[in-house]
Amino acid sequence: MLEAALAVIALVAIGFPLLMFLAQDGLIFHPQPMAESRRLLLSQGTSAESVFIDAADGTRLHAWHIKGDPLVLYFGGNAEEVSWMLAEAARRAPGVGWLLVDYRGYGSSGGSPSERTMVEDALRWHDRFAGGRIYVFGRSLGSGVAVQVAAARPVAGAILVAPFDSLVEVGKRHYPFLPVNLMLRHRFDSMALAPRMRAPLLCIVAMEDEIIPAEHAKRLYDAWAGEKRWLPLEGARHNSIDGMPAYWHNINKFLTEKPS
Repeated sequence: MLEAALAVIALVAIGFPLLMFLAQDGLIFHPQPMAESRRLLLSQGTSAESVFIDAADGTRLHAWHIKGDPLVLYFGGNAEEVSWMLAEAARRAPGVGWLLVDYRGYGSSGGSPSERTMVEDALRWHDRFAGGRIYVFGRSLGSGVAVQVAAARPVAGAILVAPFDSLVEVGKRHYPFLPVNLMLRHRFDSMALAPRMRAPLLCIVAMEDEIIPAEHAKRLYDAWAGEKRWLPLEGARHNSIDGMPAYWHNINKFLTEKPS
């Protein structure tokens, strides 16, 4: 009886972490593909241009481009199909240019997402539109992409919404019983890059965030070496932060003021 109980315990102790390791891509990434008919309909109903480029490995990548100055490269959350921002950006930030990036497997981009490909593709988009003032804007998981772009390319500033220090630290909070540091392949370690960041930062934080508690953003903010602003939105949760009155007001102010 004791041997059977120990066997069950061993199976759970080994099997569950193994299962989580194998399933981590599905836990982190939630692709939101768009039907081609939907893309064509949106292309006809908006002033935004539907843009395609090829990744280094040949994967077809898509983004929505709204012309304007400066240009904001937008990287969304892990379950976000970014075309919802077409109307929102045009209404809330008139005159500002936007490049709303579809990760692999999201929107009209092919392939499957990973940290490596998301960052490589983001850098390719940056290089495609380089030449003017470029800001990076990362929301939730997208903050990890935006920070890596800002570390590798010249940007006028970074807007991070509901960001985190590293995905390892967030994972430890949600799965304290697992060896997350050993298991996680997609680490999005923004904290490691923050001490050498020189780009101005606007850090917007939902103070009631139930997914990425504010302390993760605060660690990243404190480590950021460049000029920075902390915008805590009281009462905001992870998915309601953009509905707060101060949200777009501060984004527009950050994008339109002259560099110091």
